[in-house]
Amino acid sequence: MNKHRSPSLLGGAMIIAATTVGAGMFSLPVTSAGMWFNYSLLVLAIAWLCMLLSGLFVLETNLHYPVGASFDSMVGDTLGRPWRVANGISIAFVLYILTYAYISGGSSIVSHLMEATTGAEVDSRLASLSFAGILAVIVWLGAGAVDRISTLMIGAMVLTFAAAGGDLLGGVSASHLWPDNSGDTDYAIFGLAALPFMLASFGYHGNVPSLVKYYGKQPATIAKALLLGTGLAFVIYVLWLTLTFGNLSQQQLLPVIQAGGNMGDLVAALEHNSQGSIGSVLSIFANLAVASSFLGVTLGLFDFIADLFGFDNSLSGRSKTAAITFLPPLLLALAWPHGFIYAIGFAGLAATLWAAIVPALMARTIRHRHPSAAYRAPGGQAGIAIVIAFGLLVAVCEIASKLQLLPVFGQ
Repeated sequence: MNKHRSPSLLGGAMIIAATTVGAGMFSLPVTSAGMWFNYSLLVLAIAWLCMLLSGLFVLETNLHYPVGASFDSMVGDTLGRPWRVANGISIAFVLYILTYAYISGGSSIVSHLMEATTGAEVDSRLASLSFAGILAVIVWLGAGAVDRISTLMIGAMVLTFAAAGGDLLGGVSASHLWPDNSGDTDYAIFGLAALPFMLASFGYHGNVPSLVKYYGKQPATIAKALLLGTGLAFVIYVLWLTLTFGNLSQQQLLPVIQAGGNMGDLVAALEHNSQGSIGSVLSIFANLAVASSFLGVTLGLFDFIADLFGFDNSLSGRSKTAAITFLPPLLLALAWPHGFIYAIGFAGLAATLWAAIVPALMARTIRHRHPSAAYRAPGGQAGIAIVIAFGLLVAVCEIASKLQLLPVFGQ
């Protein structure tokens, strides 16, 4: 008798972890440098727990809809058309701004790697065109090409991160992680400006409906997958902050921040300060991280644009979709090549709506409609209030930092 094997818990957790961890991790040391190690871990933990809870709110909502229901349709049914439109605009903005951020970060890494290996300086605009052009062709070819290339990239990312991390681990200094003034409460205020980047580093919520489709309506299993996947991302981020802060002092990070905080500047500082010989391994990992993130984000944006404008799957239709998908962020990258950190902050601002506030509001509506539902995310009404408050706080902090109303380290 044949029995269908249920999907493994590890498989779902890896989907969430792979979605969560990407090029955005390179923004964490730069944006957290002001509050340094102890406060960074505290703020990161708060962001993780709030974003995990908001993901569980999406799960709670999704269980009351047919398997395969999209995030967009759930927002429309629970909160109405205005929220659906606002949420759609937010998602589109995040996808576009992240595409720009990854072109900026990718071109920075390409320029640094070429200079480190050949000694030749590469113009940032040429690097942007090369990086975006090659990856855009992969996305244009379709999901199958992205799937195969991404699988290879993730495998290579694991190997290069392990190699670079092993080398950097030998250079970690306790005096760097915990300088004499590391407990100074004046450091804590810098955590407010870092919050949007912490939130953006835990963006996986669009994948929750995919897990419901993957497992069926098994909330306990899906909740465990969300916990394990986001928990693995949290551990990776803690390790990354340990390696960067352990090798670079706050003053050594200052020139990186003042140069714009792009990925290439951070990688160059780590390579220069390394006790070993990581050479170009860290650059290769950074390239793979930003390329895999670019492919995942732009594939979603490509499909969104095709659906929005009704373009078909013909050569002409896909070419039109590709032009609308890639040209705006590419032109922005050519005009402003060093905006990686700035763009990630804006992504965090927009993501507060669809990744924090909207999931909490949907769960509140669902609880009114189905007061005796079998599954509820933990935290009760207080949990909903906490996530909404967290989302609002992140939005206020990002706007305040852009208006220079909050202290930002290095500025």
